[in-house]
Amino acid sequence: MITRFALFEGRIHDGQQDAFRQAILSHVLPEWNAFPGALAVRVNFAQSRDEGAPEIPMILAISYPDLETVEAALASPVRARAKAATEAVLAQYFEGRIHHHVTAAHDHDLTA
Repeated sequence: MITRFALFEGRIHDGQQDAFRQAILSHVLPEWNAFPGALAVRVNFAQSRDEGAPEIPMILAISYPDLETVEAALASPVRARAKAATEAVLAQYFEGRIHHHVTAAHDHDLTA
């Protein structure tokens, strides 16, 4: 399985954390869920971090079966819609940058 992470490095405007989270979940998540071939979408909001660690208020993880499916999803019209929705929310609530990382996941289910 391949997971593409988007790390939102920066800060949420003061007093806007709840509004930011609600806007992401209501306006942007539906677009992320629409990526063709996606197996799972995980929106992770920061709760705490180590002292001295960079501020990353949100990490998005979208999993796909393989790299070809990632490439097809990124080439699809959904990407433009998702990017526009993301940028609209970020312009209102976020100051920082986004960087992406593509990883090969090796899941180990400890509950089975």
